[in-house]
Amino acid sequence: MIEIAHRFKSVKEYYFSVKLQEIAAMRAEGKDVLNLGIGSPDLAPDASTINSLITSAKQASTHSYQPYRSGDELREAMANFYQQRYGVFLNSSNEVLPLLGSKEGIMYISLAFLNSGDEVLIPNPGYPAYGAITNLVGATARSFNLVEANGWLPDFDDLAQQDLSKVKLMWVNYPNMPTGTNSSAELFKKLIEFAKKHRILIVNDNPYSLVLNDSPQSVLEFDAHKEYVLELNSLSKSFNMAGWRVGMVVGHRQYINAIVQAKSNVDSGMFLPVQKAATQALSLPQEWHDERNEVYASRRGIALDLLTHLDCEVSKNQVGMFLWAKLPAHITSTRAFIDEILQKAHIFLTPGEVFGSNGDRFIRLSLCSTQQDFEMAIQRILKWKAKELSLVS
Repeated sequence: MIEIAHRFKSVKEYYFSVKLQEIAAMRAEGKDVLNLGIGSPDLAPDASTINSLITSAKQASTHSYQPYRSGDELREAMANFYQQRYGVFLNSSNEVLPLLGSKEGIMYISLAFLNSGDEVLIPNPGYPAYGAITNLVGATARSFNLVEANGWLPDFDDLAQQDLSKVKLMWVNYPNMPTGTNSSAELFKKLIEFAKKHRILIVNDNPYSLVLNDSPQSVLEFDAHKEYVLELNSLSKSFNMAGWRVGMVVGHRQYINAIVQAKSNVDSGMFLPVQKAATQALSLPQEWHDERNEVYASRRGIALDLLTHLDCEVSKNQVGMFLWAKLPAHITSTRAFIDEILQKAHIFLTPGEVFGSNGDRFIRLSLCSTQQDFEMAIQRILKWKAKELSLVS
């Protein structure tokens, strides 16, 4: 057998890929597993979005290769979206790049800017792909702490005392996943100041700003010349289009051109009917987003009840489509606790340590399940706890 590349010795298979296989095996055995850990929207896109896809797909002319930057219409829709939602003006011809999902953008940004020996600041806890892709491209990942005591925000005083001379790029994610911490003008201004002082490119991963959030923001609001920041965004969560793979990166034209160099050598553009559908979705009125958020808000209320039954501490000020909760003091192993609930109550929750060591003793619960599923989960939790108490007595 041919040896696999050495780079994969430092990169494991994605946690959720492994766990979904385990859940599938349990279901194949007849076990009704409630998956409350994955952030995959169960709600459908708007009907007009789906109809746009169908109409376009029926046309013979729409099945050819597409431009690497996608069509003018989609880029203009994305630029209009940024102007309406965040008050940020973008030149659609050269400051917007549609992506096959924002996860693709993490790879292409890393390929475009990082050399061997460059260092990258990675949030702990944070999206595992930041560190994994940094390792894949041969750069060095350096974690920076996000902790509960500091509101899950970067500690700029601590960072200022470190040697940052080799740091070229910094990943941030506000509104934050997994902690639900919202963005703020103060945070984004500090990030821009930090970037200028240390000549670091800040990339804000921003897919959650329209979900259960009354004040959506973009980091680009605070860097008028777009010299120090890029931003990723996505239609996956905000428009219930996760499987469609539509995202974007926005920023200075020189940065976008560099990302296109990487992208154009890997993929061959986005399917035109998907572009048409995404363009339609981006034009949806605020009322559509309000209705989606009403569903999530209803689920959030019962999800908070579920976490109470697990004796968890949880802040009610979180935004986005997850709840981040602290386990009770008597739980000694987060993963053992998660596995016990999975095996005995048939409920999957995400252990916080998946996102980094600072996530230990926390769990993440997704709102992408029906209210009935949450009600069933509460009943299972109560039954499981009653059984455990009877065994102790």
